[in-house]
Amino acid sequence: MSWLDEHPEIRNVRCGAADLNGQARGKRVPVKFARKIEEEGTRFPLSVLNLDIWGEDVEDSPLVFEIGDPDGVLRPTERGYVPMPWLAMPSALLPLWMYTEEGAPFEGDPRQALATVLNRYTARGLTPVVATEMEFYLVDDSGKEIRQPKSPRSGKRRMGADILSLRALDAFDMFFNDLYDACDEMDIPAEAAISEVGLGQFEINLVHVPDALKAADDAWLFKMLVRGLARKHGMAASFMAKPYEDFAGSGLHTHFSVQDAAGANIFANGTHEGTTMLHQAIAGCLRAIPDLALIFAPHANSYDRLVPEAHAPTGICWAYDNRTASIRVPGGSLAARRVEHRVAGGDVNPYLFLAAVLGSALIGIEDAMTPPPPIVGNAYEQDLVQIPATWAEAIDTFEHSTLARRIFPELLINNFVMTKRQELHYMAELSPSQQIELYLDTV
Repeated sequence: MSWLDEHPEIRNVRCGAADLNGQARGKRVPVKFARKIEEEGTRFPLSVLNLDIWGEDVEDSPLVFEIGDPDGVLRPTERGYVPMPWLAMPSALLPLWMYTEEGAPFEGDPRQALATVLNRYTARGLTPVVATEMEFYLVDDSGKEIRQPKSPRSGKRRMGADILSLRALDAFDMFFNDLYDACDEMDIPAEAAISEVGLGQFEINLVHVPDALKAADDAWLFKMLVRGLARKHGMAASFMAKPYEDFAGSGLHTHFSVQDAAGANIFANGTHEGTTMLHQAIAGCLRAIPDLALIFAPHANSYDRLVPEAHAPTGICWAYDNRTASIRVPGGSLAARRVEHRVAGGDVNPYLFLAAVLGSALIGIEDAMTPPPPIVGNAYEQDLVQIPATWAEAIDTFEHSTLARRIFPELLINNFVMTKRQELHYMAELSPSQQIELYLDTV
């Protein structure tokens, strides 16, 4: 019996894949036609996974006129159907990923890029165990300027930051109740929710899973869910890197360890320092940050977050249990030694992000890299190599990086660079308020 047979309440189905910006591109189909997609897949132009942030073709893309804008074949991922609890009618999403007409994985598909990295781990008998931390803002965007929404309980707006405030969580209790119920329906392993630094800012941790494709799916679906459910509650939700100039930006951090074939954590040896492989993975991550900054900060607004003393890293360094560092080894159980990568904003594509992080860690292990000594104290006050501070610099560095080509296919790199250059050009025509309007519901 198929999932749809077990859920006769479903009225319609969306089928879609993530483009390079993490946007869901796809079709809405009546339930009676969905089974055909399950069995045979469906077809989109290859260029659909390479649109800019406005959903427009990328000018001069070789996927469009140069080769006649041919189709790719999209097939369901192993995830299967996922409910869409934010919609009024019972609906389901069937996640897809793209293949060529000949049946090969399409190299411009971000989910396929992550799968390729994971295949390299598998070839070494290794399995990454991955969790994500999802930061976002709840927003009232009904006026000329965005602001924190009124509490459904009190009708008042929170006037100041309330870090780890239960009162701030309780103010939106119905939203969070619905969100956790929806996560259960969608098989998204949502754990603790906290109130964060900014006005109306929250974080929800997604539990570690030994399947990085599922972790990326979970993050992609979670962003879709939070934005949709907030609208159902009369608000907006945004994963923009920096929606407010005067408040902290939103990050998407990942914690990861790596298991060997016996299920042992190769980063843990019962000591505070951890294993040589832990240090090699850290060294790979540090080495890759400048080259992959465009993955971690893909939009114009992303660079407003990467400023000193704003709860986002700016210097390239690592440390034990120090949140000013770009790479952190958290405290806690020595058996759970892991890496926290803190550079990315909430606006990233989760598939490209995890491919970048896990790919750079694997390069560190493959090349037996050695990291510099861990820092102690405030990273913002130390003389460190800095993360690229501008979008243009990040685009240029990614385009010419040999390291990026050890992680991502040439086609994806070229497509992503063309996309970002087009966005860079047209973004200059937008005012700050127009940029917020563009990014608020999009990223």
